[in-house]
Amino acid sequence: MKQKAQIMDATALSRAMARITHEIIERNQGVGRICLLGVRSRGVPLAAMLAENIKKFEGIEVPLGFLDVTKHRDDLTEEEKSDTAAECHIPCDIRERTVIIVDDVLYTGRTARAALEAVFAFARPQAVQLAVLVDRGHRELPIRPDYVGKNVPTSRSETVSVRLEEIDGENAVYICDAK
Repeated sequence: MKQKAQIMDATALSRAMARITHEIIERNQGVGRICLLGVRSRGVPLAAMLAENIKKFEGIEVPLGFLDVTKHRDDLTEEEKSDTAAECHIPCDIRERTVIIVDDVLYTGRTARAALEAVFAFARPQAVQLAVLVDRGHRELPIRPDYVGKNVPTSRSETVSVRLEEIDGENAVYICDAK
């Protein structure tokens, strides 16, 4: 993939995550009943950033877990799904909580749908919300995020590459040519 443009640097990414944190706190009238679940792989460190911000802003540690949505995807064959060990960690009883699914990029909506299925495979939460760092459009399913760091119009021939310190050695977001 060839990088075309950097659309967020580390400062902009941090600022977007702080804004999303404040929106989560305000919309949920505090954080006492939320659980953050990051979608593997880059949603996990983003969820951790939100949890860290919540602790800094509110002084409360919120339950933090992760989802591997591979077994719930509709774009993989059964063989591809069985070759992958889907692992989820939900750190609390979510039946009386608002679950916030955290992912890096929202595109067609298929990963978000798979994340919903993974959550409901465990239990029925009180509510589910979706937080994404980048919404690039081109939805194929009727899914809308509750919290967005940045809306980035893209063509289908482009990709959005989120790079995170824990995985990639830097915090940045790029638009790339898919070819």
